This record gives sequence, structure tokens and C-alpha cells, in this order.
Amino acid sequence: MQFRRPKSLSGLLLIGFALVAIPLLVAVVNATIQMRHLTQQSEELVRYGVAATRHTQELYQQANALQRTAGLYQLLGDDNLKADLATEHDKFLANVTNLDRLQTDEATRALTVRIRAGTLALVDAVAASTEPSPALAAAIERFVAVYEPIDALGRTVHASVDARLTELQVSAERTQGRLYWQAAALAPVTFVIVLVFVSLLARPIRQIDQAISELGRGTFSRPIDVHGPSDLERLGRQLEWLRSRLLDLAQEKNRFLRHMSHELKTPLANIREGTELLMEGAVGELDANQREVASILRENGIKLQRLIENLLSYSAWQSKSTGLELSQFSLRKLVSAVISAQQLTLVAHRIKLDLAVDDVEITADRGKLRLILDNLLSNAVKFTPREGTISIHAHADKEQLVLDVIDSGPGVPAADRSHIFEAFYTGSAGQSGKLKGTGIGLSVVMEFVQAHGGTIELVDAPRRGAHFRIQLPARPAAATGGSEEEAAA
Repeated sequence: MQFRRPKSLSGLLLIGFALVAIPLLVAVVNATIQMRHLTQQSEELVRYGVAATRHTQELYQQANALQRTAGLYQLLGDDNLKADLATEHDKFLANVTNLDRLQTDEATRALTVRIRAGTLALVDAVAASTEPSPALAAAIERFVAVYEPIDALGRTVHASVDARLTELQVSAERTQGRLYWQAAALAPVTFVIVLVFVSLLARPIRQIDQAISELGRGTFSRPIDVHGPSDLERLGRQLEWLRSRLLDLAQEKNRFLRHMSHELKTPLANIREGTELLMEGAVGELDANQREVASILRENGIKLQRLIENLLSYSAWQSKSTGLELSQFSLRKLVSAVISAQQLTLVAHRIKLDLAVDDVEITADRGKLRLILDNLLSNAVKFTPREGTISIHAHADKEQLVLDVIDSGPGVPAADRSHIFEAFYTGSAGQSGKLKGTGIGLSVVMEFVQAHGGTIELVDAPRRGAHFRIQLPARPAAATGGSEEEAAA
């Protein structure tokens, strides 16, 4: 007959509790029965010892009474003493009979036969006498021999009590040993049962925990399949429905970002082209005020282009449509190109640069590393006060490239430190009156750094300002970036 596992969590728990409790209950009942049996044996032994001792003591007293009554008859010759002697003899025989019932062994029966014979000889001698005589005196003297079997009977009774007490002790030790081994055998059995039911519950709970963790991390590609009690399977189906809905929303979000970014790029390209024509004097030489306005348009066009590129990069990375295009190039030249692209902004804010970049050849995705530097520099410019300082340091450390970007702004608030690399997170504090960005820049930086197999962290600096440190391997694997959740989006 095949065992059918309970479908519900409550049923499984109930069966587990029963399987654990029933052996314990059986062990308790068995121990109770054993202890009750020992108690009954102890009570019987006590009753036997008390009764046997009392009967033995009464035999001594009654034997003395018989001898005394026979002696008085020998002395006085009173016939009433014969009746008293007969009464005492009946009590004596009744006591002997009780001892026979308590002690059923052959040695005891032999002693009681001798005792009966001795007392009967005395009673018969008194009954046959009509007056005191030498024969009666001799019978009384022979009656003293009855005390020997009575003493032997007393010793036999005491020995029997001792023997039964020893047997009881042995039985108690055996019972104690059995109960000990039963408990010792029950412990691993109970442990195995508990382990089995814990494993039955642990797997679906672990699956649910893993599913919730993946949903929390944004991993939507892996289907959620929970096997176990029906209650937990139903919860797993609800989580799978939630995963499907989140996956649909992520795909819709990425499609929206891609479409909007592409739609914005076309008019922005026309604006930038027109601004460049104005700056070049294609429609006539510009005066100082006109050139300043055109510079503002050009600068903000570059910023807007950077925002759109971030959105496109984020959307492309989320949809896993891009990978690493590795090439070898000079890091110092790349940093110089990034600074040149933002030279106007740096000059306008009178921001000083502290550059300490080793002239090393690195192997990386040039476009993505440029976007990393561009976003970090833009972020530093946004938070650095007028006439502040931005430091860019880079050096090779064994098999890694270490890149530090440090600004002299207010720094990152403690409440924002754990969220600054999240997409669309713009911080809880204001930005000195400036407009907040989209919250994409640092998220794209982290995605591209991780695609290279590197890390980015916010370092605690001794002075004010934000200190971002990037560590990249000297030669990253030429693999496409992204993760499971990005593949699903």
C-alpha cells in the first residue's frame, strides 16, 4: 500500500507531530506499566514480609503459651487447663497453616510437619493424662524441641524475604535498563522523523525564499516552481503570477525608454547641428552676447544628449542587446577626451582639476569606459561648488586598474549611500537648487563596471565630497554583460 503524503501544510504538520508524539507516548505508557508492575511487586513483598514475620512471632508466643499451659496442668491438675490447651493448639495450627500458604516450598513444609507433630504430641499427652504424671513431665520436656523448627522456619522466612527483595532489585535494574535502551533507541528514531519532515518543509520554503530574493533583486527570467504542500504550492503560483506581471512591466518600461530615447535623439541632433552652425558663423558672425547664448544652447544640448545616451545604454543593457567590444587603448588619452567634452562646463563653473592618471595601455570596451568616466565626471561637476576641485586619479595595481573620481561637494548623505546605484534613484536631499537628474547615470556606471568584471564603491573620504573608486581587471573576459534579470527584460 503506497503512502500518500498529506496535501496541506497543516496535515503534514499534524502527521509529523503524530509520528513524533506516538513513539514518545508509547514509551511513557510502557514506562508507566513497568513502574506499576514494580510497585505491585514491592507491595506484595512488603505484605508477605509483614505477614510472614507476624506469623513466625505468633508461633513463638503460642508455643510458649502451650508449654506454659501444659506446665500449669502438670502442676495443678485442673481439667479446665485442658480446654485452654486445646484452644491454644487450634490457634497454633491455624498460624502454621497460614505459614504453609505463604511458604510453599518443600523445606518449609517439612518444618511445619515437625512443628505440628511436636505440638500434637504435647496436646495428646495432656489429653491422655488424668492427673500429673512423670510421662506428662517427659512430654513437656520433649516439647522444647519444637522451638528448633520454629527458629528454622523464622530463618527460612527471612531468607525468602531477602531472596524476593534481591529478585525485585534485579527486576528493577532490568526494567531501568530496558527503559534506558528504549529511550536511547527512540531518540534517533525521533530525530530521523523530525529530519524527514523538516526536509519536506525546508525545500518548498527554500524555493519560496529564493523566489522572493530573486524578485527583490529584479530577477524575472527564472520561472517559480514550488513543490510541496498545497498551501505552499498555491503561494508559489501566486509568486509566479507576480513574476510574470513584473516581467511584463519591465519589458514595457524598457520598450518605452528605447522608443522615447530614439524619438528624442532625432530632434536633438537637429538642434545640436543648428547650434554648431551658429557657432561656426554659417549664418553670419555672432557678437559676444549671441555667442554666449549659442554656447549655452550647445552646452545644454550636450547634457541632454548625455542623458539620452544614458537612457539608451540602460535600456539596451537591460534588454541584453549589447556586449563588450574589447580593444586596447591609452587610458590617459581617454580621460583627456572626456575632459575636453566637458571643458566648457568646467570653465563656466571655474572648477579646478586634479589629474594623476598613469599612462597605461588597458584592454576594455572603449565606448563603455568613456561613458563611465563621462557620467562620473558629470556627477562630480553637478555637485561640486563654484571654484571647487575634482580629482581624477588612475593607476595600475598588479592585475587591476584602480580609478578614483573625487569631488569637493557636500558628499552623499547616509540615507542615500545604499541606493545611489539603483536605477532612477535621485536622492532624498536637494541638489543645491539644481534640477535633479534621471537617476540613470550611476546605475549605468555600475552595470558597465560589472560587465567588465570590476567593482565600484563609495569610499569614505577624510574630507567632504563624494569619492567613487572603480577597480577593473587588466584584461576582462570578452563576454556580454548583464544578468538573468536583464536577459528576461
